Amino acid sequence: MQVQRFSLPNSTLSPCSLSPTFSSTHRLTTKLCVFNLSSTSGFFKSLKRVSKLPTGLGNHDGLVRIRCGVVEDDNGDGFYVRRCVEIARKAIGCTSPNPLVGCVIVKDGKIVGEGFHPKAGQPHAEVFALRDAGNLAENATAYVSLEPCNHYGRTPPCTEALINAKVKRVVVGMVDPNPIVASKGVDRLKDAGIEVTVGVEQELCKMLNESYIHKMLTGKPFVTLRYSLSVNGHIVDQLGEGAEEPGGYYSQLLQEYDAVILSSASINDKFQFPASQEPGANQPLWIIAARNHSSSTNISSLAIETASKLIIFTDKEMVEDPKMAQKGIERVVLGELNLNAILEYCSRQGFCSVLIESRGKVEAIKEFLQEGIERNLLQKVVVEVLPLWVEIDNGNLPVALKGLRRRLEMKKLQTKISGKSVVVEGYI
Repeated sequence: MQVQRFSLPNSTLSPCSLSPTFSSTHRLTTKLCVFNLSSTSGFFKSLKRVSKLPTGLGNHDGLVRIRCGVVEDDNGDGFYVRRCVEIARKAIGCTSPNPLVGCVIVKDGKIVGEGFHPKAGQPHAEVFALRDAGNLAENATAYVSLEPCNHYGRTPPCTEALINAKVKRVVVGMVDPNPIVASKGVDRLKDAGIEVTVGVEQELCKMLNESYIHKMLTGKPFVTLRYSLSVNGHIVDQLGEGAEEPGGYYSQLLQEYDAVILSSASINDKFQFPASQEPGANQPLWIIAARNHSSSTNISSLAIETASKLIIFTDKEMVEDPKMAQKGIERVVLGELNLNAILEYCSRQGFCSVLIESRGKVEAIKEFLQEGIERNLLQKVVVEVLPLWVEIDNGNLPVALKGLRRRLEMKKLQTKISGKSVVVEGYI
């Protein structure tokens, strides 16, 4: 196999950021995008000269400056719910099986308290925000990305905390799909005489907790397939530059998922289980599917040396290794090793999200993919397109996931740049 590396030419296009920027006064600011119309590279060759610039554009020295983004009033409900989502994301990878939740307390047009749910078993976002606000919470508006709970679990109801703090109004991003909550929190607040608004920035709040919502509605974990692809369509056992470093897409991805499924056929003597490099990240459980694999014992030895949070599923008995038990590595023998059985195990463990990792051996997990697609067990796909052209010696047509019988239409496609690669995400 021969590999050729591609690089993209430098561009004078500065992309607009779609994420709101919060200043010290909590005002939504805008991004300034600069386009060099004098450039003769890329798609600018196709631009036609216009005799008059639209209103709002500045033209200086061949540069057109366009204001991107929307300036919104500081008092808009959507602004503060987006702030709730932003601070909720500080706990990514730490709250499962609980959802990510952020809360903001606003009084007289100013944020007087903020909080987020940091970890399952600890106080919820509303409690931290109310503590931050103190007496200023009285007659204030509380913004929360997810409906406040109204039941006693490991923590008291957040509805009672809001009522006791004498807030005047509560704005809820979305209703909690958990059956023991589901609008009961909203009803309790209304019964206490508090004005309640529901459904502000609802889609954004749903994206924040897509795994939690899926688990509540279906009882099964949210499942994502990830693989790397060359520009000419070959599955490659490689990650792009910076992907595993702090802030890299793969480091962040590992932080977001409760478990990662990997085929034993993708593991060799030099394999090391990757770990999220995000500060304070909880590491996922690695699940090794060892179907008809002769080197299961070698996998156990490798696991003992490189990973502690690991479970091995097999369809046959393996040689017992006492070091596995000491290391906390579990082994499960199934009569039929399939994706549904593994997901049922994950569900019983309370996992909300599972990542299927191809690691360049798509044939090794082809049966899992076929089952996942046919039984609607897959929800999302993440593909890293590397700037490589891979030439296979046998000259076969490079078709990714060849042989799957069902055609899939991806929805809500999004792309982002990661180092020199392009990462594509979409939903099935």
